[in-house]
Amino acid sequence: MIFLRHLLMAAGIGLLLVAAAIAAYDLIYSYELDRLVRRVFSKNPPEETAKPRPRISIRWHDAGKIAGAAVVALLIALSIVVVPDGSAGVRVSQISGIRPGTLYAGVHLVVPFIERVSVYDIREQVFATSAQDDAKPHETVLKVEAREGLPLGLSVLVDYRLDASRLDYVEANLPQPIGEEIVGPVVESAFREVAPDYVVRDVFSVKRDEFRQRVAGLITTHLAQDAIVVKEVLVRRIVLPPEYAQGLENILLKEQQSDQMNFEQEIEQKRVKIAEYQADENKVRQVKQAEATAQSRVIAARAESDAMQYTLPLKQKQIEQARLEAKARKEATIENAQAEAQAKVIDSQAEQQSQELLAKADANRIRITGAAEAERLQLEATALRGNPLLIQKIVAEKLSDKVRIMMVPMDGKFFFTNGVFDAPLGAADPPSGRSADASGAQAGAQSSGRP
Repeated sequence: MIFLRHLLMAAGIGLLLVAAAIAAYDLIYSYELDRLVRRVFSKNPPEETAKPRPRISIRWHDAGKIAGAAVVALLIALSIVVVPDGSAGVRVSQISGIRPGTLYAGVHLVVPFIERVSVYDIREQVFATSAQDDAKPHETVLKVEAREGLPLGLSVLVDYRLDASRLDYVEANLPQPIGEEIVGPVVESAFREVAPDYVVRDVFSVKRDEFRQRVAGLITTHLAQDAIVVKEVLVRRIVLPPEYAQGLENILLKEQQSDQMNFEQEIEQKRVKIAEYQADENKVRQVKQAEATAQSRVIAARAESDAMQYTLPLKQKQIEQARLEAKARKEATIENAQAEAQAKVIDSQAEQQSQELLAKADANRIRITGAAEAERLQLEATALRGNPLLIQKIVAEKLSDKVRIMMVPMDGKFFFTNGVFDAPLGAADPPSGRSADASGAQAGAQSSGRP
């Protein structure tokens, strides 16, 4: 329908232009022709008997038809009114004034140039205030005074919409724009009217919801009289004076600490009660256990008493059997002692015989060893007698770890061992004192490491 409306308007404007163009063309053409004829006649004056010059007729009739069609199209286009979605309208007549009834979203027909439609946005709108002076351009700063006279900054959000069924009243009585002219003053006056009934602390914490509900009810009542439906009133933020905010924060902190101490005290009391309950339960349990133990002992004693009637003969038989077993063990012990004594005598005799045999074996071994040693010494003496240089070799080997250089004459003379071994072996005469002294000196020099 919007397309048809725009099409009719375009057609009407186009037809008007065509009609104006036809009339203008004919007028201009007639004026030019008449000017040309006059110029020709001025140069060659016509005779008096000549006929009058012809004129071009203007197509007023055709232009009037086209203009009439254009006017009809424009009137039809102007009679079509389209109310967009989320909006509603009301008819306003130039003759009878505002007509009752609401025009909702869609296409409506009106009388051109006599009626018009005022369109209103019936969607939800928001009116917002700021709690501080650094507000946005579209927000109003709202400050009220509490009972103590302290200023409070309120950041408020009011969600409202127009009552579509009463748009005729809105058009007739309310100024525009409604948000600034009606909603804003009502919200500010409502908060300023209710705020003095509360202290700052109640508004900020304890009775904040009650304060909001009272203000919301007052705003809803006042705006409902002006065909404005309030959906919700929100208090987003409350700005306290700096000094009061600091003091209130300290008070709240102390209250929180007090509540925490009370809570901890309650917990401790509950713990004490739990401990008492546990002690009582343990006491009852111990009593029950003692009673059960006593009953079990009584039952055991009764059972033992009953069992003694049957166990006494058995006990007597066991004692008699134990007496017989002890007697048997005693006799077996005596027999074992006698056997052990005889075994010890036999062992001592065997030990004495073995010691005598060992002594004889040791004497025989010593005798054989001494004979073998004598025979070895005799063989060594024979070997030394036949080879005297062997003694020097043996001495040199014995002294090799202490003597670095030893010089011995090839013939074996003047060596200290000659005098030592010659006498026992009897191979030569004993050396003279001088030779012995020389040999001793030479041996001392050799043992000391001098050549």
